[in-house]
Amino acid sequence: SKPGEWEFSTEIADDLRSKGVTIVTGTHALSGLERAISRNPALGGVSRTEVIAETLRRTIAVGLKVAVECTLIAADQGYVSPDEEIIAVGGTMEGADTVCVIKPSHTASYFNLQVREIAAMPRNR
Repeated sequence: SKPGEWEFSTEIADDLRSKGVTIVTGTHALSGLERAISRNPALGGVSRTEVIAETLRRTIAVGLKVAVECTLIAADQGYVSPDEEIIAVGGTMEGADTVCVIKPSHTASYFNLQVREIAAMPRNR
């Protein structure tokens, strides 16, 4: 992907919006600025935030990492409340493959986020 390029299908987005769905976009909560530091040859190293993201990705599923990250973004922007559980869906460019129930938190209070149920996820990762 290219910076600033929206990879989501315009046709699908229009269809979802016509059905009352709100589409939230934002900076990746589990990489963003941290990745700029870890990729800089003068600074280098691995960030703690990237360790959290990689742990979710490798020990559970990419979809869980995506669902958690999308929940953080939506909470930070005020689309979901930390006081109410939500159903979060995540996956890869090939499609959604993980569904979970999450009690959201804002990024600044990440460790208050709770994955309460994993309803579906791929067996082979």
